[in-house]
Amino acid sequence: MHNLLTDIAGIAVGHVTDLRLGSGVTAILFDSPAIASVAILGGAPGTRDTALLEPEMTVERVDAIILSGGSTFGLDAGGGAQAALREMGRGFLLGAVNIPLAPCAIVFDLANGGDKDWGRFPPYRDLGYAALRAAAPGAFALGSCGAGTGAATATLKGGVGSASGITSAGHRVAALAVVNAVGTATIGDTAHFWAAPFEQNAEFGDRGWPERFTPEHLAPRLKGSPGTSTTIALIATDAALTKSQCKRLALMANDGLARAILPAHAPTDGDTIFAASTSARAMSDQRELTEIGHVATQVMARAIARGVYEATALSWAGAKPSWRDRFET
Repeated sequence: MHNLLTDIAGIAVGHVTDLRLGSGVTAILFDSPAIASVAILGGAPGTRDTALLEPEMTVERVDAIILSGGSTFGLDAGGGAQAALREMGRGFLLGAVNIPLAPCAIVFDLANGGDKDWGRFPPYRDLGYAALRAAAPGAFALGSCGAGTGAATATLKGGVGSASGITSAGHRVAALAVVNAVGTATIGDTAHFWAAPFEQNAEFGDRGWPERFTPEHLAPRLKGSPGTSTTIALIATDAALTKSQCKRLALMANDGLARAILPAHAPTDGDTIFAASTSARAMSDQRELTEIGHVATQVMARAIARGVYEATALSWAGAKPSWRDRFET
């Protein structure tokens, strides 16, 4: 167990990081098509192929989930990943054409100081292709990499975080999040994380909560210009879930987002959480789904805190400081 999304067998993760661009792509590849759904609670989402994930829609399984920087330009990453999947022989046959499915969500990182003068076509199709090709099981990088390269919160650098857990029945549950929130993952101007009650093994600094909360701690700290935010994520389990149960799992995982970031689901956020089941382990009853959702809430909160804790500042003037820059130097 690595305390990562890939603790669930059959899931691989690949990053492509472009530090000059100040952006990147993270691809999550399923060994076999996974049952999936999505819950979009932010007011300004950017997505591709998410309508098909609603429980009433026909298609149940997808080959990959793509998370990208670049705002709406980053939606091209889904096309690049789809091209890689076709080369791998993935997808379903519709007549004579093989069609892989790789729903995509994006964060806004266009104002972070990177070189966005890319000419006629943005680079995200090629980045999506490379990220999918780079997907591998086992350990992967956290922080300022992949889709989290240019991510930031209102006060600190954001990035990619991940965490995993296990239910009493033995089902594994894990999250990967890209933290680019309009609000903060930390309490006021302190080193304490909102997600502190769920922390395990000092995975994001072991600072706990402050001894008491003050009005200053609870005052809003918001990222400046509209439309510059969004936290996107995947929650996954090896429990055999239906598509509608995956929808419920995505909704419960959004509770973890709301426990890790304040405020959450804002008008200028595009908060989007995918949920997927690899169907490796049968469930005995609905009570197990409730506990899976309970663990999902916690691992999502932990993944978000880790995304901020593991981030490093970008190299140009005016870049947001990292948590370690602020609190460990």
